[in-house]
Amino acid sequence: MRTVPFGSANLQVSAVAVGCMRMNALSESEAERFVKEALDMGVNYFDHADIYGGGSCEELFGKVLQANPGMRSRIFLQSKAGIVPGVMYDNSKEYLLQAVDRILLRLHTDYLDSFLIHRPDALADPLDTAEALDTLVESGKVRYVGVSNQRSGQMKLLSAYMKNRLMVDQLQLSLTNATMIQSGMEANMLTDGAVDRDGQVLDYCRLEKITIQTWSPFQHGFIEGTFLGNPMFPELNQALSELADKYETSNTAIAAAWILNHPAKMQLIAGSMKTERLREICGAADLTLKKEEWYQLYRAAGHMLP
Repeated sequence: MRTVPFGSANLQVSAVAVGCMRMNALSESEAERFVKEALDMGVNYFDHADIYGGGSCEELFGKVLQANPGMRSRIFLQSKAGIVPGVMYDNSKEYLLQAVDRILLRLHTDYLDSFLIHRPDALADPLDTAEALDTLVESGKVRYVGVSNQRSGQMKLLSAYMKNRLMVDQLQLSLTNATMIQSGMEANMLTDGAVDRDGQVLDYCRLEKITIQTWSPFQHGFIEGTFLGNPMFPELNQALSELADKYETSNTAIAAAWILNHPAKMQLIAGSMKTERLREICGAADLTLKKEEWYQLYRAAGHMLP
């Protein structure tokens, strides 16, 4: 498994991470087997959030750790908080500190390797949020901190009050949801794709050595479903199939390789709980697309080359 830099921490992590949002669909024995198989593939990064399954995904993962005492040292464990489901977002110091304590209890661990703010809170005081993140690091409950779904300006504002550096921004990116790439490609144009919806977040993260973690790497829209095998995207699926045949792999692996071949050295969050599908995605980490092939997929996804 190829690795990518983890922020500015002088640390390498697996290019593919496991997103644990659906883990509560597994039994305890199935979850244990899946985690072990992922580790055997070289995937050492597991991404949680306190809202996944209402906390049940973390609880299940915690049982796996309890049953395997030596496993924790082999795992890079991440979780997120800041969403009060159906109510509000809360990035206050009081809420985040309490949320991490609850996460640690569910996961049966003394610390998180990484903790992210899940969504930006419009009413958050950046000084208050910054104090929460710094306190978590200083207490030893969290090694590193980051954010999710934030624009560059939001990260700049938060970082201005922090002692510690932000290491991660977790953002949606796929062949069909590529606004952070598209706006740069269509710069100085009056096209829809030229609209900067992300605050130049791709360039900012590269300049500041913040690792972009890509969620929903096979989705189109927000929750509309996958583009793989979807009749709405015939040209894209044809291009994926042609390259899959050429490299003797799957369409899934080619779509994942498109992300992992970007020079920003992003980390792909794979949400599948199926070992075979995870193995397909992991195969993309060592697959190098030719430059013209990367652009072939970009165009086939409906993006223009001016």
